[in-house]
Amino acid sequence: MSVPITIENLTKRFGEKTVLNGITVQIEAGELFFLLGPSGCGKTTLLRAVAGLNEPEEGRIWAGKRDVTHLPPHQRDMGMVFQSYALWPHMTLRENVAFGLEMRGIRKPDADPRVMRALEMVKLADRAKSKPNELSGGQQQRVALARALVIEPQCLLLDEPLSNLDAKLRLEMRTEIRRICKEAGLTAIYVTHDQKEALSIADRLAILDQGRLLQVGSPQEVYTQPASRFIAQFIGETTFVEGHVKAQRNGVADIETAVGVWSAATQVPVADGEPVWLSVRPEAVRLHTDKPDGANVFRAQLHGTIYLGEVAQHAVDLGHDITLKALEMRPKLVARDGARADTRLYVAPEDIQVLKE
Repeated sequence: MSVPITIENLTKRFGEKTVLNGITVQIEAGELFFLLGPSGCGKTTLLRAVAGLNEPEEGRIWAGKRDVTHLPPHQRDMGMVFQSYALWPHMTLRENVAFGLEMRGIRKPDADPRVMRALEMVKLADRAKSKPNELSGGQQQRVALARALVIEPQCLLLDEPLSNLDAKLRLEMRTEIRRICKEAGLTAIYVTHDQKEALSIADRLAILDQGRLLQVGSPQEVYTQPASRFIAQFIGETTFVEGHVKAQRNGVADIETAVGVWSAATQVPVADGEPVWLSVRPEAVRLHTDKPDGANVFRAQLHGTIYLGEVAQHAVDLGHDITLKALEMRPKLVARDGARADTRLYVAPEDIQVLKE
């Protein structure tokens, strides 16, 4: 049975370096929870602390009502999947998956049904007698998942499990991992630096940087309501436009910038005259608009295009060293090799994030 995982004020140091700085977060039972951040932010250290592979200097870790802070890994009832598959090459898939049960003293007659259930869950029951070197990378990762699942853990821990796979396999395995976790009803904590991976399959995610927890929320919340410029830039692509608050009305602020006044829906309280940054996502920019001149309608020039067939990514010059990125479905106009093309663009106020320093 899955349990909630509670992390309270967790601090971890290596020598004089503080790698985790007072992390507090609640992960619900059955939730697929992602830890996301740049290299060196502390996400793997946090996962290893939950697994019992390193011990924090301060704070507590709870699995349900059990304080597991100082328990060794084998007493925590958690399964872990690493970046490397770490499969025994001389063993069959069945033997690899059964290994954890044997270490727990479970005899073969009792272990066999559990091994086959785990292999069925990852759709490899028909390959039970195969050796790891007979499998693709994606299939080997499924075996590693089955090995973690067979012990029927209360929590599944995944440390960048797809990083060694090619792009096509990563896409396939994202869906498979979510399916497996939901079918098994598992609480899962998943470390990655891949934003698209996190956005596509997480129930909730946490953004870390320099050992601190910056924001926790659903993928949509974190993407559309980033708590800072760092998060807005880390999750997806954006362009920042500097300005200050000119006036406010009914939850919409007029922001004076070098290229004119923008109207933006405010998600955080701002004061008149306060300096702010506007975060404008590429998909929010609508080109070739027929809207009349007014709020958030600008004349601009395309000065570069990455053409991808069904979509093009444009660089759109507003002047004053402000260049927006814009996505256009079924592109009408392509600017290549330094060519420039006039256009008009519009950004809806609700599609702009207002961020304070």
